[in-house]
Amino acid sequence: MLCKIKKNSVIFVSNFFQSMLVKKKKVNIITLGCSKNLVDSEMLSGQLKYGPYEVIHDSDENADIVIINTCGFIHDAKEQSVQTILEQVQLREEGKIEKLIVTGCLSERYKKELPAEIPEVDAYFGNHHLKDILNYLKVDFKKELIGERLLATPPHYAYLKISEGCDRKCAFCAIPLIRGAHKSVPMEQLVAQAEKLASQGVKELMLIAQDLTFYGLDIYGKRQLAQLLKKLSRVDGIQWIRLHYMYPAGFPDDVLDIMRDEPKVCNYVDIPLQHIDDEILRSMNRGAGEKQTRKLIRKIKERIPGVHIRTTFIVGYPGETEEKFEKLTDFVKEMEFDRVGVFTYSHEEDTPAYKLTDHIPEQIKEERKNRLLDLQTEISKRKNQAKIGKTMPVIIDARYGNEYLARTEFDSPEVDNEVHIITDRILTPGKFAEVKIIDADAFDLWGELI
Repeated sequence: MLCKIKKNSVIFVSNFFQSMLVKKKKVNIITLGCSKNLVDSEMLSGQLKYGPYEVIHDSDENADIVIINTCGFIHDAKEQSVQTILEQVQLREEGKIEKLIVTGCLSERYKKELPAEIPEVDAYFGNHHLKDILNYLKVDFKKELIGERLLATPPHYAYLKISEGCDRKCAFCAIPLIRGAHKSVPMEQLVAQAEKLASQGVKELMLIAQDLTFYGLDIYGKRQLAQLLKKLSRVDGIQWIRLHYMYPAGFPDDVLDIMRDEPKVCNYVDIPLQHIDDEILRSMNRGAGEKQTRKLIRKIKERIPGVHIRTTFIVGYPGETEEKFEKLTDFVKEMEFDRVGVFTYSHEEDTPAYKLTDHIPEQIKEERKNRLLDLQTEISKRKNQAKIGKTMPVIIDARYGNEYLARTEFDSPEVDNEVHIITDRILTPGKFAEVKIIDADAFDLWGELI
């Protein structure tokens, strides 16, 4: 009996050390497109890291397996996705990677065409195929790991996807074709995710969805974004909650009250308006015209003192005359939005707008885009310089020698302003600091520590 125990012990120890010596294969997940895709990649990595794999995100390191999470939303995004696939195919053919897997929106939208045109890819998967990808890589799906993520962002902020898909019928948009119908994530799951992220050091949550304002309608019978914000605000460790992508039609008023009264919810509204001309908005099937849009913007500014509004517009949509474009520029001048993004219209097959004639030359689309961006640059510079002399809290994002990059509550990572701080003091990324703004241009602020 004693010999048997010793023998079994030797076998156990031998197997243990052998398993320790087995080198894990490295998986590089390349994520293209929006932050919703990024969350999908993080969820996939959360399962893979418990298998025989080491997971890295968007890395230049050598990897055994590359997974490309593609975007298929508009023409430019599709081109980028195809180019990235072809670059990795070349590495696959040179023997520098063992397997190449493509997933995400492009392969969901073109599930027949892509394998025929780029057969060198080892496997294609669409959206919502997490279990299939894991099965292909011989990793068991673990239900208890739902919500587990390996963050691709800096450790102090994370995106929280509160719903999938979209029920809106915007004429230019392919998202419902790619992502399917709107489906809210139950509130208790989102709170559990937030608690998990907070325990890992996340200080800032950015809520994302194709339309945040629709949250809860499918599972609770009414819009529940305000109630969700109340629950997330109670999560210890989370200090900022930021809202991205809120649809203007049917905007829930109770969310404005939460933003005004709850200190953790940033006074930052991301609300894509797309245009202001009634005829264009009707053709886009946006559900709100100029009158409703103006009323909503006034309400937001009145209810939330000091609010910063980010919006996006589409130029070159079918039927946009020079007169209609000028109306849009006049609107932007009048409203003085804090942040503006501009896209040129992309004629996407299978969307309702595809039946319209895409008659505006690309050169004119680009020219209108640049005119609108130049106008917004002037507005942004003026609004930023009005902050000089003011004191405000910032979150430290990164350090480069004695220079730190930070953000105010009015700025989202990668798309908005940064605050530059030069100091010999040691600051820690993810911590908050008080700064006095001493200089500003259109897209950057400079601050000194208080």
